[in-house]
Amino acid sequence: MDLLIADAYNKKLHRSLAAFKPQEILDFQIIEDGDEWKPKWQAQMQQLCLDMGDDLQSMNIQKVPYKFKYVFKDSDNKKRSMMVEDWEIGQLYWNCLKSSNNDREEAIKKVKQRCFDDLAKTKDLYFFLGTTFQWHQRKARNPFVIIGLFYPSKETQARLF
Repeated sequence: MDLLIADAYNKKLHRSLAAFKPQEILDFQIIEDGDEWKPKWQAQMQQLCLDMGDDLQSMNIQKVPYKFKYVFKDSDNKKRSMMVEDWEIGQLYWNCLKSSNNDREEAIKKVKQRCFDDLAKTKDLYFFLGTTFQWHQRKARNPFVIIGLFYPSKETQARLF
């Protein structure tokens, strides 16, 4: 992970995308984030609607009221946490909310079960990482976020032969 971060700030490389294999997944955190968009984002969406000849109400773009993070150890055995910004996790939340009859607590339990108990514990989980302009410009300790997940089945050596 340290090498990826260094490559992101390397003036010749400017690495902004990577596939990353965590050494060990320690946790999956779900953090409350409120139901409403920030005023700045509301203004940006309103401008997008004007550009498209639509109105914000008819587009019905709902904000996911949680942030999602994986906590893991990297190959240097450093503990890290990284935000998941993949659109699929938002859709997973909405699907879980619907199947839970709009019970938020039940929905987030289902999201954690899928992302931690299933993907992190039973699959060979990789992260697709991308940098964000905002954090890259600020020279953040880590400009990367998780923009996608890849989770093939775990294959044991005995099954391969």
